[in-house]
Parts: sequence; C-alpha cells; structure tokens
Amino acid sequence: MFNIHLKNPNSYLMLLADVAMVSLALVGAYALRFDFFSDPVFLEGRYDTQLIRALAVVVPYKMVIFGLFGLYRGMWRYTNLRDMRKLAVAVMLSSMLMVSYIAYRYHFVGFARSVYVLDALLTFVLVAAVRISIRIGFGYRQFGSVGAMLKQSLPRQQRTLVIGAGYSGERLFRELQSDIRNPYQIIAYLDDDPKKHGRSLHGCRIFGAVDKLGQAIRKYEAELILIAISNVDGGRLRSIIEACEASGLPFKKVPNAQSIIDGTVSMKELRDVDFSDLLGRPAVKLDTSAIANYLEDRTVLITGAGGSIGSELVRQVIRFNPARLVLVDSCEENLFNIQMELQGVHGFEGIVPVIARVQDEPVMKKMFECFRPSTVYHAAAYKHVPLMENNPWQAIDNNVIGSYTVMKCAHEAGVKRFVLVSTDKAVRPTNIMGASKRMTELVLHAIAKQSSTAFMAVRFGNVLGSSGSVIPIFRKQIARGGPVTVTHPEMTRYFMTIPEAAQLILQAGALGQGGEIFILKMGTPVKIANMARDLIRLSGKEPDTEIEVRFTGIREGEKLYEELITEGEGIVQTNHEKIMVLRTEDESVYAEFQGALEERINELRSAAATHDACAIKSVVERIVPEYARQDCGSVMM
Repeated sequence: MFNIHLKNPNSYLMLLADVAMVSLALVGAYALRFDFFSDPVFLEGRYDTQLIRALAVVVPYKMVIFGLFGLYRGMWRYTNLRDMRKLAVAVMLSSMLMVSYIAYRYHFVGFARSVYVLDALLTFVLVAAVRISIRIGFGYRQFGSVGAMLKQSLPRQQRTLVIGAGYSGERLFRELQSDIRNPYQIIAYLDDDPKKHGRSLHGCRIFGAVDKLGQAIRKYEAELILIAISNVDGGRLRSIIEACEASGLPFKKVPNAQSIIDGTVSMKELRDVDFSDLLGRPAVKLDTSAIANYLEDRTVLITGAGGSIGSELVRQVIRFNPARLVLVDSCEENLFNIQMELQGVHGFEGIVPVIARVQDEPVMKKMFECFRPSTVYHAAAYKHVPLMENNPWQAIDNNVIGSYTVMKCAHEAGVKRFVLVSTDKAVRPTNIMGASKRMTELVLHAIAKQSSTAFMAVRFGNVLGSSGSVIPIFRKQIARGGPVTVTHPEMTRYFMTIPEAAQLILQAGALGQGGEIFILKMGTPVKIANMARDLIRLSGKEPDTEIEVRFTGIREGEKLYEELITEGEGIVQTNHEKIMVLRTEDESVYAEFQGALEERINELRSAAATHDACAIKSVVERIVPEYARQDCGSVMM
C-alpha cells in the first residue's frame, strides 16, 4: 500500500518528517484557536486532553490516507505541481472524513469546529513546505548555490517581441515559462486588435499593431521576434513577414495548429517561417468518427507507401488504429524507411511490407488473396511531367496498366473501399502524365459500375515537398547561391501541404459511395515565380539582387495554368467544407470507355510495349479526346 523500500533509510525519514508536520499542524490549529493556549476555556483542562487523544488518532490516520494516495512513492527532490495537487486532495479527503465522523459520532458537542479547518490548512502548508525545501536543498547542493546554479545552467535569454496576443501568444508564454532553460524573455506583444492595445498579458504590455513593430523594437531593445499566430491567411502572414524582414531582426514562428492538435509538437518548438505558412491554409477539420468507422481494426493496403503522399497516408492511417497495414512499393529503400519509422517512431508493429510493382498481376492477385484488405489507397504513380513525356511507355505501364491491375484485384477480392490518388493534370491534359491519370479515372469509373467495391478518386494539385514539387529544388538552388530557375513568369499552380492532402484523402474515403471523383479545394493558385522569390526572402536573401531568378522556358508537356474540372463537369459541395464531388453532364464518355474497357487496356499495353512515343500518344488521343499532345519526342528517338 505504502510502496516504501524498507532497506532505504530515506523512506523512514520521509515518514518521520510527515509525522512531525502533521503533529505540528494539529497543535498549531489548537494554539491558534485558543490564543496560543492562554484561553480560559483551554486552561480548564478539557481541550488539552482532547489534543493529546487527537494526536494519537489523527496522525496515524493521516499517514494511512497519504500512503493510499501514493505520497511516498515519488522522490521528494523532484516534487512538482502534480505532487502538490495530489497532496491537496489527500489532505482535503482526510479532513472531510474526520469531520464527518465527529459530526456523526459526537454531533460536534465539545469540539471546536474551527480547529479542523485550521488543521487542514496548516497540514497542507507544512507538509508541502518540507517537500519543496528538499527540492530546493538538492538544487543548492548540486550547484553550490542558487546563483551558481542559474549562472552555470541557464542560457542567456534574448529579449523577445511576440506578434499575436491571442490564444497562441498566451499559450506560448505559459509553455516557455514552464521551461527554466528556455532562451526567450518575452518583453512585449503586438496585435492588430485595437481592443487589446495598452493592456497587458502575463505582465507584458500589448504595445500596438504590427505596423508599430519598429517603435516596439527601439523601445524595448528587442533582439528577436516570435510570430504566435497559428491560423492566419497567407496574405496577412506575408505582410507580417515583410515587416519582420524590414526590421532586420531574426524571427521565428509557432508550429502550425494541426501539429499542436495532433500532439506531434509543442507550442514552444519554434521554427523558421516556411513557405507552407504563406499559403495560409487553416487546419483540416476531420470527421474522425466516420474515418475510424472504415479503418479501425481493419486491414488497409497502401500502394506507393514509401513515396511522399503514400508515406503520409501511412502516418495518418495509423492514428485510426488499423489491425494491419500492407505497404506496397517497388523501391526497396523507401519501403524500408517507412517500415523503420512506423516501428521505431510510432511503435506500430502490424506491418506487412511488400516489394512489388503494381503491374505484376500474379503478385497483386496473390497479395489480395492473402491479406483481404477492406480499404485500399492507391498512391503508386509516376508523376514527373517531363520525365514521363520522354518515357511515355512508363506512364502507361505504371499509371494506367498498374492501376487497372490493382483495381481488378481489389474488385475480385471484395475490397470495400478503393481510393485512387489522382491529379489536376488529368484535366484537359497536355502531357502524357496527365493523360495517363485521366485514363486511370476512366478505368476506375468503368470498374465501379460493375463492382460492389466503392471505387473513388481524389483529384488535387501540387503538394508542397512531394517528390514532384519544385520546393526541394528551389531550396537546393538557394543553398548554392542561385540562380533559382523558373520555367515561365506566368507559370501558376495550386498548392497544398502533404499532411493536408493525406487527411482529405482519408476523409473522401469516408464520403464515397462508388464512382465519385472528389475535388479538394486548393485555395488560390500561386505563381511559381512569386513562390521562388518568397523562398529566397525566407532564406534571408534578396531576390533578383543577391540571388537571381532565371526563366528557362516551358518544359515538355507543361502548361501555364492547371485546372481542377474539365468541360462537361460540374462540382457539388459535399458535407465537408474542403471537399467537392464532380457531377458529369455527359455520361456517354464513361459509358463508351466501360463498354470497351478490356479492348482499351490491351491497346494501351500493346502500344507501351513498342516503346514508340508517337504510337503511344496516338492511342492516348483516341481514348482521351481532350488530350492535346505537344510532340512525339522521347529518350528513344
């Protein structure tokens, strides 16, 4: 019950210290009540006898209660607020039980009620004081003195201005204050809300709006700026960053809201501002119960599981406690890395790693028969536009034939849900990669019409940090000192973050009934040239002066603007604010493809086998009339 190590003499000292403090508290309570024993009522002799009897009963009784609350299990040198809360509850309960007994047994006849209130207060104060004194004493002994301790262990704190005096700013202050080693001394806040100006937060003045940043820096001699606004639109954040850059001081930002909600980072884990912040995209609100309904305690299969989108899907799926994850990838290193992350970082062991190509029908068929997944996320695809333009047979073989193979096996195995990861490049494609993804959507719709499996596709634009994104390329170019190469001044794309894309894919899987193409709301399109300049500024350099932005010309298969819907398609809002579903006006497009599905697949397979770019693109043109090919060049010509 007490969990005391009898061979440890400190255990007896702990008990004796509490016995002394509890005894002193009870004597003190009587002393305060009876004017330090000078009250005539006490001198009559009745209460001094009562005090002696109370000591004999109350002290061991409280020791038992303290033991039941585990107050002797911890090490007093590490006493913290949690221990204080536990002590307060133990003292309150013991006093309540004691008062209840006296009221029931004696109806308080001959007892001074105030003694028991004073006893409870003094018990908590004295017992807590012993524990806190021991903690301070050990700290003093370890470092020689409190001053020496602080001097030796604590870093110099930078005088810090915080932009944002709302929830994030307040929580940031509390988290920083909880860490004695934090390197930031918050001296003032800035906030655009005029109602807050002139007020204070945790003793720090809210100086004014962000446009007074320069004045605040001079007044408070600031050395650092922290941006504590976790949800802000990209335009406003960009203006705040420009103000920070103009000040000449270093600046950092709190993590994004979703990371804090997920518990993956703490508020005080500050970082440099990233381009994803400038997108200003709020945290995704998920219907977690709907997602859990189709993932929890089930087998989930993810193709392309080692890729940028696939690996993030894996991380998001394990939040919903699947029984087993079948991870499929043709790249040994990628598959090994995500397997090690799941086991080492997340502690998830229900993994089946399968090294395989999705085009390998015997392997795919055997895999579905063995593991019988209830949900499939198909993320395996080639997505580099110029590379696929020069190797079109690979786009057909992997993106179309491979997807068809996985879909057919899923249908035969009775999979409940199948989610295809598609792209905005499937809309009016000018490149073979986009056309291959459009054909994959047609294949999915054709199979969905004849299957009990709920097949659906999710179409979205570029994903920051994915293997097909320009962001990693730009960062490497900036690190080398430039130039940063952009294909065209007007090149524009939609962007979202990898976690956001993965979360919305999971959510779409809960919405689909079969045959849908879901569209993710991508926000405002971004000019690639503007993105490059923003990244240069975020690296502390000035674009076009310190680092050149060089235009190299549009590459094979690229177009200036991407679209999310094509002619004849409309969109309908779903019950999720960031997901829409396509409504196709002309079903004949799908009907024609469905009627000749096997014929089309065989035609594509034969064309790909020739490695003839012109022949392949001619077949694609017949299947996807909106495809506008640019040329027939390839690495084989």
